[in-house]
Amino acid sequence: MATITTNAQAGGFSSSVLLAPFRAIGRFMIMLAEASPQMRALHRLSEVSDEELAAKGLTRDGEVRRILGGAAAI
Repeated sequence: MATITTNAQAGGFSSSVLLAPFRAIGRFMIMLAEASPQMRALHRLSEVSDEELAAKGLTRDGEVRRILGGAAAI
């Protein structure tokens, strides 16, 4: 039995050239969203256990509503 391995590349236009700016814009938008104070507060909230919140008399749902304000209803 014979095995043949080939690594042929097409000489045509690569779609990655067209997609590169869109990927860069997407990464930038994610970076902006993650840098917001709300996202940082939500990240800190995710690190707190439900038991710790209950000990403080808080609920996760209530804290999310407090952090996000009116945007939590969306």
